[in-house]
Amino acid sequence: MLLWLGVGLVAVVAATAYGQIRLNAWNQPFYDALSRKDLPAFGSQLIVFAYIAGALLVLNVAQTWLNQMTKMKLREALTRDLFAQWLEPKRAFLLAGAKEVGENPDQRIHADAQHLAELSTDLGVGLIQATLLLASFIGVLWILSAGVVFEFQGKSFAIPGYMVWCALLYAGAGSWASWRVGRPLISLNAERYARESDLRFALVHVNEHSDAIAVYRGEAEASDRLHRELDRLLVILRRLVGATTGLTSITAGYGWFTIIAPIVVAAPAYFVGDLSFGGLLMAVGAFNQVQQSLRWFVDNFGVIADWRATLFRVGGFRQALIEMDKLGDEATRIQLVTTSDDKLRLDDFGVISPSGCTMLNELRVEILPGDRVLIVGEPGSGKTTLFCAMAGLWPWGSGRICLPPAQSVMFMPKRPYIPDGALRAALAYPNPPRSFSDQEFMAALAKMGLSHLSRWLDRIARWDRELSEPEQQGLAFARLLLHKPRWVFVDEAIESLAPQARKMLFDIFEQEWAATTLVHISGPQAKDEFYTRVLYLTMNPQGQRLRAPCLPCDPEARRRRAVLADRQ
Repeated sequence: MLLWLGVGLVAVVAATAYGQIRLNAWNQPFYDALSRKDLPAFGSQLIVFAYIAGALLVLNVAQTWLNQMTKMKLREALTRDLFAQWLEPKRAFLLAGAKEVGENPDQRIHADAQHLAELSTDLGVGLIQATLLLASFIGVLWILSAGVVFEFQGKSFAIPGYMVWCALLYAGAGSWASWRVGRPLISLNAERYARESDLRFALVHVNEHSDAIAVYRGEAEASDRLHRELDRLLVILRRLVGATTGLTSITAGYGWFTIIAPIVVAAPAYFVGDLSFGGLLMAVGAFNQVQQSLRWFVDNFGVIADWRATLFRVGGFRQALIEMDKLGDEATRIQLVTTSDDKLRLDDFGVISPSGCTMLNELRVEILPGDRVLIVGEPGSGKTTLFCAMAGLWPWGSGRICLPPAQSVMFMPKRPYIPDGALRAALAYPNPPRSFSDQEFMAALAKMGLSHLSRWLDRIARWDRELSEPEQQGLAFARLLLHKPRWVFVDEAIESLAPQARKMLFDIFEQEWAATTLVHISGPQAKDEFYTRVLYLTMNPQGQRLRAPCLPCDPEARRRRAVLADRQ
């Protein structure tokens, strides 16, 4: 589709360039008829103009449609590609731990991708148009330059392509001046988009936690934070104002002088008498078309700087997603194996992270169906990293994990994920809602003390905002009851349940799910009476560490950090 749209744009732009050549050639007979006061010729040329203008109007409308369709299709292709790259297995999880390049992926996929698609289309179409007009009119201007004759010491002479060389020199000087003055806009635009995304994130964060802010009477602190983010953005915007003003002084001055430049260039031939008034206007029109094509860089330098900064953000983000697969190549990997004997085994198992090495107090652990295992760790001992390693998300470490088949295992993270939409879809996630009956939904909710939610199964809402934290955890465990896995791994989620819901969950494991294995990773506050086995996590800060990943980033950002370091 993009290819056909591109072909259509080139065809329409080429036809428009031809129409403009015809319109420029129309200038001579029209203005000559005016100078002669030839009414019939004047009326005839008006009819010719109507045909040419009508054709150009149709072409302009067609170009607008093709331009907008190209923007839409380019954005669709780019956004779908970023969706696919971002949601490759484990990439979004690993990116969340990255630094600058992993910040605010929503901004890069939504706003930056849209901006890049629109700028790329506008600049691309403009460049094609300028190139075709240049190719069309430079020959016309070269021919018209033969009529420009100079008189010097009684001798007449002509410079081949005189007006072409003047147009090239004029546009070249303007392009060089624009590049010199506007170059800082590239890095400033990149910095601006980073600060815009930080402000947007701060606004979303305050909005998502407005209730807690109100309870703590923290409005003043939240306001201060928003003002700080806005101040950081305003610093960049002020510098952008200065840089844009400097660039405008070049482009505006260039534009104003362009009004008389072609007349000054063609004046010698007109005053000598070899060029009629209509011929003068035709030469002026051709000169303007040539220099207008050549000044594309001058007119668009600010947009090009914006496009380049946006390209770095989107391209750097996409490259970082691809590089996620190569993170920690130098570190040892945990061997993850699927067993067929329905047992969980951990052999010489250890997890390495930038903080150190996390290990269990037993080198070899075997967990059987129906076991209730509590893994206790102090704060900062790597409990969540251990959970991610068992789920196959964190590959760095040593030893081997032998897990039962994936279809019989369910992992419960610390923070429950409640997708937007109908409540039955949130309960059935990641399966489609039709996988379960209404009776199954209501029974699962009742077992977790959430019967009052049964009447809202088809209601669409932001459930992560409407439900309390214990209710959200209860909903996540109701989802667990629906899916009925044979192996359950929980990361500090059981303690978040309401006491009654926690008791009901333990009763289900002891009675209905006696053959289901529960592995609960938690802190010292967990009560171990329910569990048949307790293991302990230890963190060795002196052990092997995972080196902080070095991800690709915006080269302009690297340059800015280097400049800042030099200043400090």
